[in-house]
Amino acid sequence: MAGYLYVLAAACLWGLLGVVSRWAFEQGVSPLEVAFWRAALGAGLFGAQAVLMQQVRLERPDRWAVLGFGLVGISLFYGAYQLAIESGGAALAAVLLYTAPAIVALLSWLFLREPMDAHKLAAVGLTLLGVALVSLQGGGVKVSLAALFWGLLSALTYATYYLFGKLYLHRYTTPTVFLYALPVGALGLLPFVDFVPKNAEAWAAIAFLTVASTFFAVTLYFAGLRRLEATRASVVATIEPVVAAFAAWLWWGERFSLLGYLGAGLVLLGVLWMVLKPPKAVLEVPRST
Repeated sequence: MAGYLYVLAAACLWGLLGVVSRWAFEQGVSPLEVAFWRAALGAGLFGAQAVLMQQVRLERPDRWAVLGFGLVGISLFYGAYQLAIESGGAALAAVLLYTAPAIVALLSWLFLREPMDAHKLAAVGLTLLGVALVSLQGGGVKVSLAALFWGLLSALTYATYYLFGKLYLHRYTTPTVFLYALPVGALGLLPFVDFVPKNAEAWAAIAFLTVASTFFAVTLYFAGLRRLEATRASVVATIEPVVAAFAAWLWWGERFSLLGYLGAGLVLLGVLWMVLKPPKAVLEVPRST
């Protein structure tokens, strides 16, 4: 039961990313500045953890891979997700992020030579149909080309976590990887950030995103993974877009139309179909949303 509670808590903290980010935007902080501070301050937290655990060594052959992961998995992912929240809202960004399992299946088929069987094809089909319905909806959530582009780009860059994890993360603890990847990600965002003076509310939002939705969420998720199979953890984590949609409705009044909710349901059904495949789960992904 402890494992389920850890993963559930992590998913809820990730689900609050959108609404709290919008709170920062309301205080005049740009999406890319929010992404920058999340990476820069998160680097300090994970760095301190890695030092305390005495797990800071990174093998020389893996340094370029971690550099690339910092630019794609941190700079691009953090930045794209914040821009998706700004352009389409918290609920839409979270739903589009959950197309990542379908993208993982396609990338694994192309680059890792994992088989693409009927089960995976059905999951990918459900996800794509769900995205189509979400993008065609009317209702209170504004669906624009920018929202779809940034949302799907965030899913694509998040999908690289699986490929990187499959090839490299089994060699290191999470704090070790993020000790190096997060500063690289922050530096990759730096040229695109226009810093503005921030009030107490802006710093409070940034602090929550860094401490709760990044450091504690990742720590709780991996504490849960130590007690649960990856498949079970992934299923529990699908509560994230539900939390995001509910919080966005409660805080910002974001609402899907009936067609949008149907599409969001199909995206989640595609995720569940993918991770519940009996022999092997596709979603054995290190989380850092």
